[in-house]
Amino acid sequence: MSEVISPPQTIPVIARKAAPKVGFVSLGCPKALTDSELILTQLSAEGYETSKTFEGADLVIVNTCGFIDDAVRESLDTIGEALAANGKVIVTGCLGAKAGDNGGNLVRQMHPSVLAVTGPHATQEVMDAVHLNLPKPHDPFVDLVPNSFGVAGIKLTPRHYAYLKISEGCNHRCTFCIIPSMRGDLVSRPIGDVLVEARALFEGGVKELLVISQDTSAYGVDVKYRTGFFDGKPVKTRMLELVQLLGEIAAPYGAWVRLHYVYPYPSVDEVLPLMATGQILPYLDVPLQHSHPDVLKRMKRPASGEKNLERISRWREICPQIVVRSTFIAGFPGETESEFEHLLDFIREAKIDRAGCFAYSAVAGATANDIPGMLPIELREERRARFMAVAEAVSVQKLQQRIGATMQVLVDHAPALGRKGGTGRSYADAPEIDGVVKLLPPEKISKTLKVGEFTKARIVGTQGHDLVAVPF
Repeated sequence: MSEVISPPQTIPVIARKAAPKVGFVSLGCPKALTDSELILTQLSAEGYETSKTFEGADLVIVNTCGFIDDAVRESLDTIGEALAANGKVIVTGCLGAKAGDNGGNLVRQMHPSVLAVTGPHATQEVMDAVHLNLPKPHDPFVDLVPNSFGVAGIKLTPRHYAYLKISEGCNHRCTFCIIPSMRGDLVSRPIGDVLVEARALFEGGVKELLVISQDTSAYGVDVKYRTGFFDGKPVKTRMLELVQLLGEIAAPYGAWVRLHYVYPYPSVDEVLPLMATGQILPYLDVPLQHSHPDVLKRMKRPASGEKNLERISRWREICPQIVVRSTFIAGFPGETESEFEHLLDFIREAKIDRAGCFAYSAVAGATANDIPGMLPIELREERRARFMAVAEAVSVQKLQQRIGATMQVLVDHAPALGRKGGTGRSYADAPEIDGVVKLLPPEKISKTLKVGEFTKARIVGTQGHDLVAVPF
């Protein structure tokens, strides 16, 4: 009996529907950037793709900033551009929590056609709006996160550095600031979650971890420094323990850990020995805002100018190589000429390595607007310019002291393998806010540079806020 052979079966090919595309714009500070990263991670995990243009997207998400007037204008303009080019826009971020002139939502008043508006750190609310207006694709084979750092998710920074947000919100009520009204009181992330994310970032190739929050030195205050767990071991939810472990996790990868937004509390002194021994970078970003006790009182800032001066001096005794960066406000309501001169003297005496300054901006909703003595905008800007002249002179003098030194540089840009030079940063330079190290062509023809890797370089000069160096 002959065997009956069935004809080969034709397997139908099912065309996969193109994944819906979302355009994304992230404005504002690094804390807003980490919110954007969380949203993008969730979008990618659910099968959405991102579009490089407004026109090529099915809808657009704009993560806004609403801290100062210029940022508000930029955010509103960007929303308008997205609406004009695409028509379907979801708004999130700090501006989304800002009230308008008549008590309603400012974004809704200015752009009533937006699809949805949420405040900051509102990943789920944003995703709900996306699902409503652009249904979630269902494909178990694409519900994975490509181009990410595993549990750390997607990052918008270059792959060799990343921001690590350890908390949200702030317990201070500074009179010039409206962040607590938008982001709420301090909420610290579980320390185990923070450390797991940090390890995933280092494993993924991150060479510089930038620790951020509204108040890094207050980490754990809200939970009374309760004990958490990492790798099965108990660890306190406190800045010192967090920084110690971040340094230990970073060490096998030869990576940097940099601290931002550190208030000058006495407890910060405990971290200085870790900087002196190289466990974390000897760099502190401390938002001092002013030096005169009366101005600080009107600002409702913690600590006084005199204590800050003493504290910085003590930090330099413990760790002579420490770099201190800070931001200040010139022309705060009621600021007298003598109070401003006090600030200039402070900058000279404290020898702040990196200083930025804003002319006071009357942010809607800030209680400082009601303080008597609002200065003319021309005077505020004039004082800001005077401040920056003094701050730059101090910074340049400190940079010149580095000529002849050998420094480790993290390479950020190196066309043609750096044969014609490139740019990078030393431990004294945070990305985008400080100077850079301009790398000249290497002395050895065989020497190459690669983005995201370290190189040794000899400092041969300065150029404004930047160093000039020869890699070797």
